[in-house]
Parts: sequence; C-alpha cells; structure tokens
Amino acid sequence: MKCPFCGHDDDRVLDTRIQKEGEQIRRRRECLECKARFTTLESIMHALPLVIKKDERLEPYTHEKVFKSIQAACQKRPVSLAQMENLVEKITNWVSAKFEKEVPAKEIGLQVMKELQQLDDVAYVRFASVYRTFKDVEEFVDSLKDKESSEQENIRPPELT
Repeated sequence: MKCPFCGHDDDRVLDTRIQKEGEQIRRRRECLECKARFTTLESIMHALPLVIKKDERLEPYTHEKVFKSIQAACQKRPVSLAQMENLVEKITNWVSAKFEKEVPAKEIGLQVMKELQQLDDVAYVRFASVYRTFKDVEEFVDSLKDKESSEQENIRPPELT
C-alpha cells in the first residue's frame, strides 16, 4: 500500500476491523518511512457472470437492474425495501453460485419470478406479465390457472392404499 503522504511502499497494519457483515475490512496503517497514519477500506470483489440477452448480446450482471425490476413489480405493495434488497442479494448469490462465466437472462427472470411468487402474489403476477410475453389475456389467465393447479397438486395429502 502506497502512503498517501510520502508515496513510500512499506507500511504496517495497526488495526483491522471487519465491517458490513464481513463484506468490508477497515485497516488502520502507519507508513514506515514518514510515520503518518492512514485508513484503508478493502472490499471483496465478486466476479459475477455476464448476462446473455435475448438477442445474444452480453452485458455485465448488475444488482441495480434486478433491483429496479423487482421494485417496479412491488410498487404499492406491502413489501419493504429491506425485503427487496434481500431478494436481490439472494438472486445475486444464486447467480454467482450456479453460473461461472455466462447466465441467460431468461434464467435470471425465472429465478426472480420464483422468489417473487413466495414473497407477494401481486408482485409475481406483475413481473410475470411483463417478463413473459403473452399473446393475449386468455394466455395469461391460462398460465395463472396452470400455476394454481400445480400448487394444489403439491398441497394434496398423499392417498393411502
């Protein structure tokens, strides 16, 4: 680490503290040349995959884009900002764990729908109606009926023989 006062390369760490749930490390340092003290803040760099769009373009995965889409779906719903941020974090962790270099945008959308479905039904319907391009209202209603019937199959108790 270069001293911000004299530019010397050698220093010693006086104090280390972990901040922000382990995502950042604060270090108090002292330059071995001029004895000046300064603080550095280190953060972990997550290598997130590139997103493959519908038209085969690649763009970097961004938290902000996922957050904005979730925020739009949850508008005027009883979903807190913290819940939305947790949802984005959950999806980001899922993306980084499952995909190394590239992730299809469709996979991210499906995961967002899955998570929204558990969080708020109206937000799920809003996101699904924009994300999945339906030809008409009937196709949209049919997809909701399919969802309901698959949920009811999962709720039914197993039959005894």
